[in-house]
Amino acid sequence: MDDFYRDYILDHYRNPRNFGQIERPDAEAEDLNPLCGDQIKIQLKVDDGVVKDVRFSGKGCAISQASTSMLTDAVKGMKLEDVAKLNKDVVLENVGIGISPTRLKCAMLGLRVLKSAAIGEIAGWPDEE
Repeated sequence: MDDFYRDYILDHYRNPRNFGQIERPDAEAEDLNPLCGDQIKIQLKVDDGVVKDVRFSGKGCAISQASTSMLTDAVKGMKLEDVAKLNKDVVLENVGIGISPTRLKCAMLGLRVLKSAAIGEIAGWPDEE
């Protein structure tokens, strides 16, 4: 693994961007990878169909946490429709290294949760309380 990318991943893991909670989020979703136990929750603050703020919380391996941190940085200011269309290429590009098939589920967990929150907000799914 290239030292730059290893350091970049470790930096996002040790110092995650956008980690925490949003008071009264407009959308949120949560999921886990049952194979390894990684968990991610993502909350969105949306204004006029645009992601104004995003926060995540959870626990897991360096790949799941770092890729989610990178992803939250990337989607600020994006339209929800564009967030819903994101694919694994954006995650792989952010991470910058090859991911083994076993670790791919870890890297994609944040994307799956983010898309679920965005699609739920677009569809107007009610909050689960």
